[in-house]
Amino acid sequence: MPQINILPKHIAELIAAGEVVERPASIVKEIMENAIDAGADKITLEIKRGGITYIRITDNGCGIDRENIRKAFISHATSKISTADDLNAICTLGFRGEALASIAAVSRVEVMTRTEQESVGTRYCIEGGEETVIDDAGCPKGTTLVVRDLFYNTPARMKFLKKDVSEGNAVASVVDRIALSHPEVSVRFIRDSKDVLFTSGDGKLDSAIYKVLGRDFASTLIPCDYELEGVRVSGYISKPFNARPNRMMQYFFLNDRFIKTRTGMVALEEAYKNSIMVGKFPACVLKIQIAPGAVDVNVHPAKTEVRFANEKMIFNAVYYCAKSALQQGDTRVQASFSQKVARQFMPPPTEGKQIRIYEQQLEKIKEETKPKQDFWTNTTSAEFKKEVEKPKPIVFNDNSKFEIEKNDEPNLIPCFKPTAQEPVPAPETKPEPVVTAPIAEPEPVQPIAEEIQPEPEPYRVIGEAFKTYILVEQGKKLLIIDKHAAHERMLFEKFKANRDGIETQMLLAPVTVTLSKEEYSAVLDNLDLLEKAGYHVEDFGGGMVIVSECPTAVADAALSEVIMELAGYLVTSQKELIPEKLDWIYHSTACRAAIKAGDRTSDYELNKFVEKLLSNPDIRYCPHGRPVLIEMSRYEIEKNFGRV
Repeated sequence: MPQINILPKHIAELIAAGEVVERPASIVKEIMENAIDAGADKITLEIKRGGITYIRITDNGCGIDRENIRKAFISHATSKISTADDLNAICTLGFRGEALASIAAVSRVEVMTRTEQESVGTRYCIEGGEETVIDDAGCPKGTTLVVRDLFYNTPARMKFLKKDVSEGNAVASVVDRIALSHPEVSVRFIRDSKDVLFTSGDGKLDSAIYKVLGRDFASTLIPCDYELEGVRVSGYISKPFNARPNRMMQYFFLNDRFIKTRTGMVALEEAYKNSIMVGKFPACVLKIQIAPGAVDVNVHPAKTEVRFANEKMIFNAVYYCAKSALQQGDTRVQASFSQKVARQFMPPPTEGKQIRIYEQQLEKIKEETKPKQDFWTNTTSAEFKKEVEKPKPIVFNDNSKFEIEKNDEPNLIPCFKPTAQEPVPAPETKPEPVVTAPIAEPEPVQPIAEEIQPEPEPYRVIGEAFKTYILVEQGKKLLIIDKHAAHERMLFEKFKANRDGIETQMLLAPVTVTLSKEEYSAVLDNLDLLEKAGYHVEDFGGGMVIVSECPTAVADAALSEVIMELAGYLVTSQKELIPEKLDWIYHSTACRAAIKAGDRTSDYELNKFVEKLLSNPDIRYCPHGRPVLIEMSRYEIEKNFGRV
């Protein structure tokens, strides 16, 4: 049996830090939550290079006195809880006492803090878990924490960090969630010396949504407030018409803490059942308030996963909250017509002036319409010859020879007309001679190597059923074709075949798409991939991208929904294989561009569609795996009718 060793303190601290500090976003989350627990109503965050090299967080909370500054950076040192019973009623965002110790173990930390009772603040520096400086400092009430050179002493972990843009977007996502969960706190976010977010801190959730998620998203929301069995649910949900292709815009907060709850998602989507299309998901910003003892937040170090004592109670509260809000707030769109006054480009002239203007315009029209010269009557022959010059003859060299070949002559059908001098004799009928001797059989003709392939079996398009399925009679079988699945497969194969040259078109009006921070980061990381798929996407700032070019097949489709769907896939996809990602993008594009079930299709389109489909026997399944067509033999049909 191998010997069991006790790890040194610094190695144990590095291992423990890995559970708390995964990336710069983890540091920002822990420190901002500590600031809120300290009673701060103003928080300023500044990062550089995505937070890898520099993070500064300033708050106006209660601060840390000099006697406790060293204790704060000891593992499992906290002021939030003191006994085991406190774990059953956690009312603060942080409680483990691991954040500061874990951050100090993998970076260089500098703290300046002062309480209201102190006249002089404290400056404390710690690097790699080792104290370096503790001294007096002049600073306002509150705490300023600076983190530099993350993972400087653990280069192996540095390799797993993503690009600066991706890490910065992850930090922005954390800031958004904190700003939404605590609208009473004014949050300012500075990214690479540029102000990105600044909330007012007025305590209104709709104001925070407007600043964080944008005006377009905020305009599509319905307020909701409901209480059931001690569970209160309040916030905003999206209108059914504004449903999204993924769940990235679903924000759930439990006692002002961002959580990921499957119970809440299922309840919300159940409330929208029969109100939105299949494959679409509602958006929401919902705050759930329950007794602290009815939930366990000590499940994961990130504290985003929780366990409810009564899942059914949470489900019912979210469901009835969303259902009642939809019944009251989702009203019919009212058409409004405003009376527009015709714009006058010039004031009306006086009566005399109007007459003079009219006479001037009339004379001008006469001069413009008067013919300069009566060409056919007044032009002399000499002038006519001078006016109309004959084309110069083409002079050929002596060496040039031009012959008219028979193949160049037009294929004229000869017309034979009998004349009186040459009457056409009538064909004579002679009796056929009786053959008595046996006739030798002719030698069989050898088949030619390049023999023409037999034509496919003829078919007849009967019609269309339910505006979805095409009925085709071919020989002794009946074909039932799913036009959406078949068209989707055709487009998918077309995109894959033209991987190097997809037909694209410029948009007259570029389309802006608002994304969540995770989607935004994923799209910016895969701009080259989207370019290969025919989408020219650029960063528009503030969680928005702008699309100026797209494949021709999706020009008329809902381009914003396509981009959101692609962004959601790029977030959830953990594979780095470019071909697989490209195939999925082609698949999503083909699905959006294909003809939909229920769309009206003319007879001509049906025939051309069937002709193209039957000419390619390799098209059997759509990219989703559904069959393109179903065959039914005549025997099977007649058997079901009892004819055989």
